[in-house]
Amino acid sequence: MSDYKESISTYISEEKRILDMLSVDDVERVMRVLEKARKGGRRVFTCGNGGSAATASHMECDFNKGISLNKKLKYDVECLNDNQSMVMAIANDISYDDIFVIPLQNKMRPGDVVIGISGSGNSKNVVKAIEYANSNGGETISFTGYDGGMLKKISKHGIHIDINNMQIVEDVHMMLNHVMTYILSQKEE
Repeated sequence: MSDYKESISTYISEEKRILDMLSVDDVERVMRVLEKARKGGRRVFTCGNGGSAATASHMECDFNKGISLNKKLKYDVECLNDNQSMVMAIANDISYDDIFVIPLQNKMRPGDVVIGISGSGNSKNVVKAIEYANSNGGETISFTGYDGGMLKKISKHGIHIDINNMQIVEDVHMMLNHVMTYILSQKEE
């Protein structure tokens, strides 16, 4: 039977190292943008692929229910990757690169926030959504890993997880969702 203890300890140690490097200032800036959107009645759109799609979906749940439940002014978050029939229709009929930008063209208004989540920072459909939001008066936020890719360069705000390990990047992105949810749900406003 294999002994995984050393590998488990190594993974956990690496994740702790990355958490210690995390920019609290970047996280706070993102939280301020999100709170400004909530208080201003703006919508927040999230999107990602694979594990990042799961994080985008989880954010919608946590912000709409977890934070908003007992607040007068509630979050209005929509995860663009959660409507499978729309995603598949756009991917099949037009292009997978357009699965997020087409719904944004229908729904996003100036001042709304678009959150693009991509471990590599180079997912074409996420990059395209952020480019559209930037060009149409949106606030943009990226959650990235590796070197940050194109998303880190073009997003107005972002949280970058500086490691070439997709699992740790995705762990930290999800953890940040929970950090924000926990803190913002405690505020009285």
